[in-house]
Amino acid sequence: MTVPSSSAHAKVNGLEMYYEIHGDAPDGRRPLVLLHGGAQTVGLAFSAVLPALAADRRVVAPELQGHGHTADTDRELTVPDLASDVVALLDELGVQQADFLGFSLGGLTALEIAVRYPELVGRLALAATMYTQDGVHEEVRVPDYSSPRLPSQADFQEMADTYAAVAPDPEHFQDFLAKVSAGAHAPLPWTADDLRGLRAPTLLLVGDGDFVRVEHAAEMQRLIPDAQLAVLPATTHMSLMRRTSLLLPLLGEFFA
Repeated sequence: MTVPSSSAHAKVNGLEMYYEIHGDAPDGRRPLVLLHGGAQTVGLAFSAVLPALAADRRVVAPELQGHGHTADTDRELTVPDLASDVVALLDELGVQQADFLGFSLGGLTALEIAVRYPELVGRLALAATMYTQDGVHEEVRVPDYSSPRLPSQADFQEMADTYAAVAPDPEHFQDFLAKVSAGAHAPLPWTADDLRGLRAPTLLLVGDGDFVRVEHAAEMQRLIPDAQLAVLPATTHMSLMRRTSLLLPLLGEFFA
């Protein structure tokens, strides 16, 4: 597990939002913001790639509403609210512009930030991210847990164990999981024109066995000006951020 340079909580939008800082801040280089997937923590989502990403830049990695060290609230969990929380955190930290890497629910959050707060986004990497709910496979929309695309029992156990170890209310996991699922399956707030209007250089990452249909990722690549698309072979949703031999060269070149 990568040890952060520092960690703290910030008061944003009624949350006590936990965040970690990794690496140093070289002159003139934007920080990189990492946004994790649903029911994950910073470590669970990014431990495989964090050492390399933080080797030569500052990385800011928050935990979203109800995730990890960040206590849940009575507020519904929605993508616009998650994005607003991250924007408020960056304002609190004095970050005027950053690069973003978002995975799954974190990718939806990063896309919302790029659409609504374009001045805040330098470069944008979206991993396992769709812009409409029909962008995911049918067995994900109507969960079929026999499908190899979905998290295994071992994956769910890992999420539960991690939650129990760090969450302010360790008994809240099952209720929270239902809340995350509802938020992730809710209608998404974007149109094709929103994607056409993106100006941040964008890299789309998807596994060939992912939640997101490869055809949908290709549609996003056509809509977003000058976007790049990488389809990682023999890669599921849960393994995507662990494919370091493929991911790190792609991310290194994109964020250079």
